[in-house]
Amino acid sequence: MAECRKRRFRFIGFAAVFALLAAPAPAVAAPQERAVPVTVPALTNWAPQPGSYDFGPGTRLVADSRSEREVADTLADDLKAAGHGRVPVVRGGVTRPGDIVIEVRPTKGSLGAEGYELQAGKRLSVTGATETGAFYGTRTLLQLLAQGHHIPAGRTVDVPRYKERGVGVCACYIHISLPWLENLVREMAYHKLNQLLLELKVKSAAHSEANTWGYYTPDEMRRLVALGDKYHVEIIPEINSPGHMDPWIENRPDLQLTDSDGNKQPARLDVTQQAAFDYYTSLMDEYAQVFTATSWHMGADEYMLGSDYSKYPQMLRYAQEKYGANATPQDAYIDFINRVQAYAASKGKKLRIWNDGLAGANTVPVTAGTTVEHWLNVTEKPSQLIAEGYPLMNAAYSLYLVRGGFHSDTEALYDQSWDPRSFEGEKLTSSDGITGAKISLWPDNGRGETENEVATDTEPALRHLAQATWGDPHPDTTYAAFTARGTAVGHAPGWRDLTRVPVTDGTYTFRTAGATAASTSASFDATVQRTPDGYATVRTADGCLEVQGGKLTLNVPLQPGVSAAPQPCDAVNTMQRWELEPTAGGFRLVNAITQMALSVADDGRLVQYPPDQHQPATWHLTAH
Repeated sequence: MAECRKRRFRFIGFAAVFALLAAPAPAVAAPQERAVPVTVPALTNWAPQPGSYDFGPGTRLVADSRSEREVADTLADDLKAAGHGRVPVVRGGVTRPGDIVIEVRPTKGSLGAEGYELQAGKRLSVTGATETGAFYGTRTLLQLLAQGHHIPAGRTVDVPRYKERGVGVCACYIHISLPWLENLVREMAYHKLNQLLLELKVKSAAHSEANTWGYYTPDEMRRLVALGDKYHVEIIPEINSPGHMDPWIENRPDLQLTDSDGNKQPARLDVTQQAAFDYYTSLMDEYAQVFTATSWHMGADEYMLGSDYSKYPQMLRYAQEKYGANATPQDAYIDFINRVQAYAASKGKKLRIWNDGLAGANTVPVTAGTTVEHWLNVTEKPSQLIAEGYPLMNAAYSLYLVRGGFHSDTEALYDQSWDPRSFEGEKLTSSDGITGAKISLWPDNGRGETENEVATDTEPALRHLAQATWGDPHPDTTYAAFTARGTAVGHAPGWRDLTRVPVTDGTYTFRTAGATAASTSASFDATVQRTPDGYATVRTADGCLEVQGGKLTLNVPLQPGVSAAPQPCDAVNTMQRWELEPTAGGFRLVNAITQMALSVADDGRLVQYPPDQHQPATWHLTAH
């Protein structure tokens, strides 16, 4: 990309000198008007034309049908959020220069469900066979306008290569803030990604004993789902089972798998119990009141990791009673998956699972048609799974980003021209049977990185995945040139900068409402200093404020009621980083890792609680 610019400047310089020496010639398009516009994913078949489309004060959005107006209304919101002003949405009629015309034409079958045609000239038109296709055309338009209000004239037809283009987020233990997830949805849509696979806990009305932090309230998730619906990002929920169930059954020993020595396994659901199945499906029913997705993800990975079925004789008994004398203990596990699949299907949803559960000594197969997300190289290869009738998504370990651990090497993947045919353990020659791919964000060491650091790490991986699943996986000769595309298009309209600290560095008195001179527990002096990732340390005379103690989950003190107190200051200790969240009359102090806000206990201690369990303290800051 840089070398192309150098050649362009040399050409322009030569042309300027030549113009002084030669007679006037017929006008031709300037080189920049002939260049392929910069987008992510890149346009592969841009046909340039003379002239340009000029966005300006007279621009209107022209849309007739309901679906066209849905796209136009969203585009109008985004144009305003991106700083382009208020652009009116009008019904059809005579168009004029500067107009943006939104068209949904079902007869354009060659565009498929998500493709679009964009034509730029005196006017600019975006056409899709569906509302989704037209919407994606407006994402390209927004990326072009992010680089200036003059768009080179030309035409493109842009159709994705893969149906599923996703991001997986485990918010299953460590709570991830809603603004962070909303930013992710906007960024995904801006880059034409369409699936957010979200492993999480929604606060349960039916099972209050399971409501350990960090859950989300149903209303919080309805808000996120509504945003996803607006931006054509399907949010697919996951409750991992029958393994990794500890967020749900740590307080339900009656449902935990028990070994032959009487030891209970708080992360494993006892699949031989009807009560366990009923419990799990009741959670599915609660999620159905919040999520509108047509799929259900049950995980189904690592159920017996590190254990031997022989320690659980009830598994063999269950399998043989149901499937005969030749059945194996693993058949009981597969049976649970298939029962969940049937239940999901009865509710109009398709099941998704991870691939590692399909390797083993089972005689009962997982129901064909179940979507398998392939992350681990095991005995049964991707080609076999496709041949056996399982739609296959590439969720390769090489696409993982783990807090405080493994990070995808995006540059290496780009240089290798990675695409969704490249699975762990096998490279396929055909894309038949492959639904697409996703990157996965895991909080294995919950304090290893903050949300803001994860966002920074995720940006290049997200753009690379968008490119590799939509179009040519290697549109630029160098990775540096490809990353320059991301810089050019910037962030999605409406994206919030979560690294902004609302107060300047300095020393303040923190005082809660109603605090008096005799009530020093609700008042303290501290120096606020911004951290490189956009949080703040709160340094008192005794040290930096930090949450410590209580039960640790993924190395994080997630227990409500745990104290925050001064500790020796440590610049790399993420537990000492805080958000100053503006609220009426002051600020809340929210820990960057636990995402719980501080309250003042009756004994004067500062303690953390989820905001729906205990009213957070409002802190008034007075600068020194």
